[in-house]
Amino acid sequence: MRAVRWPRWLVIDPFIVAMLALVVVATLLPVRGTAADVAGTIAKIGVAVLFFLHGARIAPRAALAGARHWRLHIVVLLLTFAVFPLLGIAAGLLVPTLLTNDLHLGLLFLCAVPSTVQSSIAFTSMARGNVPAAVFSASFSNLAGIGITPLLAAALLTGTGGVSLTGGAIGAVVLQLLVPFAAGQLSRRWTADWLGRHKRLTGIVDRSSILLVVYTAFSAGVVAGVWQQVSPGRLAGLLLVVTALLATVLGLAYGVARLLRFSREDRVTIVFCGSKKSLATGLPMATVLFSGASLGLLLLPMMLFHQIQLIVCAALARAWSTHPTPDPAHPAPDPAGPDSSIEDSSRVDCDKTPTISP
Repeated sequence: MRAVRWPRWLVIDPFIVAMLALVVVATLLPVRGTAADVAGTIAKIGVAVLFFLHGARIAPRAALAGARHWRLHIVVLLLTFAVFPLLGIAAGLLVPTLLTNDLHLGLLFLCAVPSTVQSSIAFTSMARGNVPAAVFSASFSNLAGIGITPLLAAALLTGTGGVSLTGGAIGAVVLQLLVPFAAGQLSRRWTADWLGRHKRLTGIVDRSSILLVVYTAFSAGVVAGVWQQVSPGRLAGLLLVVTALLATVLGLAYGVARLLRFSREDRVTIVFCGSKKSLATGLPMATVLFSGASLGLLLLPMMLFHQIQLIVCAALARAWSTHPTPDPAHPAPDPAGPDSSIEDSSRVDCDKTPTISP
């Protein structure tokens, strides 16, 4: 009997599978009472550790290698922090036909979070795009997102009902996100080499922190009964909406890049960096910024979008990698070159589907 093989373009992220499994566990065995308080405290510590590791991993010199492509970076930032939010606002027209109010709030928050780092760089390298520019663009998006995402979330979600920003949200962002991130950057002199040698261990810490966030958030929702508001039909509607959102941004990114006459390599970078949303940054941010039993529903659009963006972008990257059209004036960078050393995430074999972390 022949073993069943996944299509090469179908990237099933085991991390997403683990999160969905925890959603089921939280539905059947939610944490309650004192145990919920303890789990929440541990989750906050985990978020701080997570952002410390983010800061310690990002090498400023490597990222700055692609900084000179300022037109490209402006386009990516506008896609990430302007086009996405506008599309999220427009999706309000789908309430209540396809989305509930809480699911629309989750979609709005998804539209406010920064781009991914590792998957944006990996897919850009796989499609033979401008890797140094992708390193800078994705890294800068995450750095800027620490300040921009809370402001966007405040503008988009406050006063819309269901979920509200907590009173100490700004202080929480500074203490739980910005301070650990800055500490990680300052610690690079002593920690960068060690982290480079222990990527498996730090990856486990990353994922464990996020999984705990997911479990505590969905447990709170189950205890409060918010899952009674979501039917299979609503979930199907949400899947359709996030798929349409990704397709729209991909089309806009490619169209704008062609209109502005970017090189082929830069167009690839704009498409992959401008269409992504970071699960690793967004989920912890949500727990810091928001409170309430509906937090679990707030996270659901992000989880679905993450898996869909991996499948679609993997298919795009593979298609583009097999039909390169080099531009002599803008030669493609060497993916293994010295300017693409951030987490070694740009060292991707273009003939293999990369392993993508959140």
